[in-house]
Amino acid sequence: MAELPRILVVDDSRVVRISLIHHLKGSYEVREEADGDAAWQTLVLDHSIRAVISDLQMPKLNGYELLERVRTSKLRRLQQLPFILVSGEETEEERDKAREMGVSDFVTKGAGSAEILARLNNLLALSNAQESLDAGRERMVQDPVTGLFTRKFLELQAAQALSHSSRHGVDTSVMVLGFDDFAGMCERFGPLVAEEIGNRFAKMLAGKMRQEDSLGHFGSGQYAVVSPGTAMAFCATFAERVREAVELARLTVQGQTVALTVSVGLASVAVDQVNSAVALLDCAGQRMQQAMLAGGNRTESGGIKAATRPISINHALELLVANRPEPVRPHVDALARQLLPLISLINQELGLALPMAEIERRLSERNPQQK
Repeated sequence: MAELPRILVVDDSRVVRISLIHHLKGSYEVREEADGDAAWQTLVLDHSIRAVISDLQMPKLNGYELLERVRTSKLRRLQQLPFILVSGEETEEERDKAREMGVSDFVTKGAGSAEILARLNNLLALSNAQESLDAGRERMVQDPVTGLFTRKFLELQAAQALSHSSRHGVDTSVMVLGFDDFAGMCERFGPLVAEEIGNRFAKMLAGKMRQEDSLGHFGSGQYAVVSPGTAMAFCATFAERVREAVELARLTVQGQTVALTVSVGLASVAVDQVNSAVALLDCAGQRMQQAMLAGGNRTESGGIKAATRPISINHALELLVANRPEPVRPHVDALARQLLPLISLINQELGLALPMAEIERRLSERNPQQK
């Protein structure tokens, strides 16, 4: 048999508590307390309580004070808990006070079983409906596992950002990031482990974002960021920082070191002719796919190229230590020019007789754009 909903009855009169329990027996499981303070402790600790029936006049903590604690609690389940006050000779002013404090209903002392059960049943039905509605909204807004926004909610966020852009003449950009060869990662480690790797990446990404940006799921192993008020160039710069961070990261999974890369697609209302949030996200998603088909580990922005940022010596060394020379090769000339004074000093100190003049000549003859 299904367990009966649990109700807390609070009254300093044992006779009144017995009477209420008699009315509720068979429909509800009843827990009783004799004062407001004990009732408060019970409510905090007992998560199974679905509603409260409380007297107004009680020792230690009266009905008003108990109601105030419940409604101002940091616990959401208490803020929305059905709360019925047992009313005796209270004035209409006192009833108005209770309503302002958030009382759910009143029960007159001496009311029969039918009235008490009807009021409780109605309140719990309303409470259950509200909980279902809230749960549905949360499922639409956030993924229950990762806590990230769902794609549907990202579309709503993007639509809101586009509306703001249209009214105020500012940019809105989105980027879609996906792991290169995510299907291979699933085959290698299994879908659950692959998703966990993605979740770890998402946490890293969340730590690099602005507060006004929205991060959420786009597809399997794919994530999207909506950036209100951000031009494509700035979005591209951020995308490159993220791409480089993933490229340098080393995750240990099942005792194996995993090297990861991502491809990024960008889109912006200031650049792309789109008329909806869905179209903007899809545009960025298509460009991510283009980046993957072109070899991965790159950013595609539809022809608007972000300024190539010079690679730092430290970054180059990290890549070389990780046995990944290819990303360093396009920057060899610039790195060599930076290192020439150090190479010259090493040549002098160690007596290596390196052909410094020849090295400088060859560097000066090379095309700066040569890969």
